[in-house]
Amino acid sequence: MKLIKNISLLLVASLTLFASCKENKQEPEVVTVNNTVAKEKTKVFADNAQFSKAEFTIKGMTCQIGCAATIEKKLAKMEGVKSATVSFDKELAIVEYDTNSVTTEDLTNTVTSAAAGDTYTVENMKAGE
Repeated sequence: MKLIKNISLLLVASLTLFASCKENKQEPEVVTVNNTVAKEKTKVFADNAQFSKAEFTIKGMTCQIGCAATIEKKLAKMEGVKSATVSFDKELAIVEYDTNSVTTEDLTNTVTSAAAGDTYTVENMKAGE
């Protein structure tokens, strides 16, 4: 009986841990344009947009959902950013951006200001084709 009780307790604890670590799935932002509802904002880039990729290390992240996902979302929402990916495990960010409207300093400022201001640091910035 004690074995069954311990197994049940272990099962409940495992399910609770799994549920708390599950990634939050959010609906895309709903935008109303001319009384038309769209599920996602589509970014429009200038015809003369020149895209480049920046790859850099982010120090100070403590989790995937609260840190890496938040930074990724803030980078992706920047005007002039085509795509952004942040890996918590590798402490790595890869951002594709229009060099006519975004600088690597803008990317750094977005990351460092994502939390209270002193939480995240950017290192090893590599930008180029």
